[in-house]
Amino acid sequence: MGVSRRGPAAVLAVDAGNSKTDVALIAADGTVLGTGRSGGFQPPRVGVEPAVDVLARAVAEAVEAAGLPRPRPGAPYAAQVSACLANADLPVEERRLADAIGARGWGAATEVRNDTFAILRAGLADSGPARGVAVVCGAGINCVGMLPDGRTARFPAVGRISGDWGGGAGLAEEAVWWAARAEDGRGGPTELARALPGHFGLGSMYELIEALHLGGAPQRRTHELVPVLFAVAAEGDPVAAAIVDRQADEVVAMASVALGRLDLLGEATPVVLGGSVLAAGHPRLNGRVEAGLAERAPLARMSVIVAPPVLGAGLLGLDALDAPAGAREKLRAHFG
Repeated sequence: MGVSRRGPAAVLAVDAGNSKTDVALIAADGTVLGTGRSGGFQPPRVGVEPAVDVLARAVAEAVEAAGLPRPRPGAPYAAQVSACLANADLPVEERRLADAIGARGWGAATEVRNDTFAILRAGLADSGPARGVAVVCGAGINCVGMLPDGRTARFPAVGRISGDWGGGAGLAEEAVWWAARAEDGRGGPTELARALPGHFGLGSMYELIEALHLGGAPQRRTHELVPVLFAVAAEGDPVAAAIVDRQADEVVAMASVALGRLDLLGEATPVVLGGSVLAAGHPRLNGRVEAGLAERAPLARMSVIVAPPVLGAGLLGLDALDAPAGAREKLRAHFG
C-alpha cells in the first residue's frame, strides 16, 4: 500500500479501556491488515504521554502484523486515526489526547472520542444516518447519544462527583458495604455476607475487610465479586436483588435522559447496551432495563452489543473516510 503525504487510504482504529487497548489497521475496503493489543489506558493515573506510550505498543504490534515499515516523518500509517478512549470523559480531555496522539504521526488526521462512542457506533446500522444512544456498564458506567448533524448528548461520567452510580467497581463496592453491615448487625441479613468472602476462600466479612485493607486480597480483584453479586441476586436474596435493580434503573435513567436531550423520545431510536456487566446478559438486570425503557421511552429499540469495541472505532474511521458501501460489512464480518 503506497504511503502519500496525506497518508494511505486506511484507518488506524484504537479502542483503549482501563484494562486493555486494542488496535486495528484497516484498509479503506474494510480489510483488517493487522491488529495489536497492549495494557490499560489510564492518563489520570500515569499522565498523558506515558498513557499514549501504552497505545504506541499496540500500534507497533498492529503495524508489524500488517507488514509495514517503521514510520518516517511525514509518512503516516493511515489517513485517519479513530481513537475511542476511556478517561476521555470531557471535551477538553478529548482535545488534549487528540493533540498528543496526533503528534505521534500515526495518521494524517486524528479524532478522539470517549470509548462509549465505539459501543454506540458498533450497535448502529451502517446504512442511513447515525442516530442513537448507548449505555456502557463495565468497570464504570457512561452514556452517550448522537445525531446525524453532529449533536451529541453525554455525561461527565467521572464518578460520584458527577452523579454516577454503579458499573462493576461500584457494584462490587456496594455489595461489600451491605455484606459488612449484615455481618456486624448494622444492616439486615444477606447471603452476600457469606458468598463474598467465600469467593476468596475466607470465612467471614471481617477476614475479607482485613484482606482488602492490608492487601491480602488486592483491590484490583474486587471486580471478581460482581458475578457473585448477580448469582446471589438470582437466588432471590433481597439485598443483592435491590443492588441489581438499582443498577438497571440507573441505565434506564441515563438512556432516557440522553434520548430526551436529543429530542428522540418521540422516534423509534436504537438504544445500545454494552460493557461487561450488560453484555453478560443477566436476566434480572437486562429484563428490568427493557421494562424501564418500555415505560420511560416506549419507542426505544434496545439491543445488546457483544462485538469488540474496536469494531466501533473502525466503523467511525471508515465513516470519516466515506468508505465504499461494502467496507463496513467486511469489517463487521472480521470481528464476528
